[in-house]
Amino acid sequence: MADLSISYLDLPLKNPLVASSSPLAEKIENLQRMEEKGAAAIVLPSLFEEQIELQNLGFPGASSGFLPAELQHIPNMHAYNQGANGYLAYLYKAKKAVKIPIIGSLNGYYSGGWVQYGRLIEAAGADALELNVYYLATKPHIDAHEIENMYLELVSNVKSAVSIPVAVKLSPYFSATANIAQRLAKAGARGLVLFNRFYQPDLDLDTLEVVPNLSLSTSEELRLRLRWAAILHGQIPTDLAITGGVHTAQDVVKCMLAGANVAMMTSALLMRGIGYTSKVYMDLLNWMEEHEYESVHQMRGSMSQKSVTDPTAFERANYMRVLRSYAMKER
Repeated sequence: MADLSISYLDLPLKNPLVASSSPLAEKIENLQRMEEKGAAAIVLPSLFEEQIELQNLGFPGASSGFLPAELQHIPNMHAYNQGANGYLAYLYKAKKAVKIPIIGSLNGYYSGGWVQYGRLIEAAGADALELNVYYLATKPHIDAHEIENMYLELVSNVKSAVSIPVAVKLSPYFSATANIAQRLAKAGARGLVLFNRFYQPDLDLDTLEVVPNLSLSTSEELRLRLRWAAILHGQIPTDLAITGGVHTAQDVVKCMLAGANVAMMTSALLMRGIGYTSKVYMDLLNWMEEHEYESVHQMRGSMSQKSVTDPTAFERANYMRVLRSYAMKER
């Protein structure tokens, strides 16, 4: 039987299937079922820096109407992910309930309370910490250099405060992704998660309001992640995780061939249920045996750009081939 074991964030995993952050991970019985069905690790829902800020200011469960004017834009998230204090208690229970690694998550864009809660998350038993940096640069005076330094300072500050491995969930919108990836590795990031999904709001033409819109991913979204995993593999001394678009065993295989250590699933489990993990696991095992792969290590990165002399020239050549491949249909 093929060996599916792999290492991610210095954690030995029995396979590359990771259940990433979702509402499914908010119940202990779901975590246990994820482990039973084959998930090798679980990322808990993120604790938001706004929750930490309100907790530190003494407004842990206040609705927006009771907040100071400068904080009234923050929605009431007291019940989400158990709240700032409840998050730590839940993490402790989760570690007691399952044997697979549990990865804590912090969501924000500046290091304010992250260092404090990074330490607390480690103390609660997390095996690793994912920094989910969700930041959209909307002000014209903020340049790319300032944004990159914000990422680097955040990682450096958190990493100096904890001993567990730290991963960074990246945005796909950097102008020099390989460069920021390298600098994040030097700042202490042990892993990079490709990529954050920036949810696009819609406009309601009847009420003239901005409407939150959460669309689950499809396998089509995988291509952007595969490209950058293939580019970064072998160039950057960090582990790579792909999240966004992983729905089938074939998607997982593509992630491994591109150079990822793990493939993270969220939308697939929300749509098909936790039990779907076992199907992906078995399909992955069957594919490897049919194609005579003895291990995940054997195929990891075998279709990356590590062996390409000039990846930039390769990308341009591929672009030209794609344009040439389209054939107009006669009407």
